Amino acid sequence: MTHLLEKNTSFIFFEDCIMAFQILKKKHTEAPILIVPNWDLPFELMCDASDFAIGAVLGKRHEKHFKPIHYASKTMTDAESNYTTTEKEMLAEVYAFEKFWSYLIMNKSIVHTDHSALADFANYHASNFIVK
Repeated sequence: MTHLLEKNTSFIFFEDCIMAFQILKKKHTEAPILIVPNWDLPFELMCDASDFAIGAVLGKRHEKHFKPIHYASKTMTDAESNYTTTEKEMLAEVYAFEKFWSYLIMNKSIVHTDHSALADFANYHASNFIVK
């Protein structure tokens, strides 16, 4: 289907275009399957922030594969969007802990972040609970 992006290309819908469209449609309409939590395993929390939004995924690792339990995201307020990168990443983690506190309380948790300064800070202060 990418040939349709070229300049002055006539629109001819071949059989492989139809198959590619069907695959694309199927991928966009399938939701990842959420699992029921196994309370014997530690929860894993993945947090991230952009310039205007934050998000988090709560899940468990099952046979080396991450399985999501819950998703959460929100857009930042005007004041929050002025935060530094480190503050935005910390905001994402605080938001995630507030959102998923009922799962995380009294359970071992592993937090994944892509912000190295925040990961080092977390590991220093809670090395047996939070890792990169």
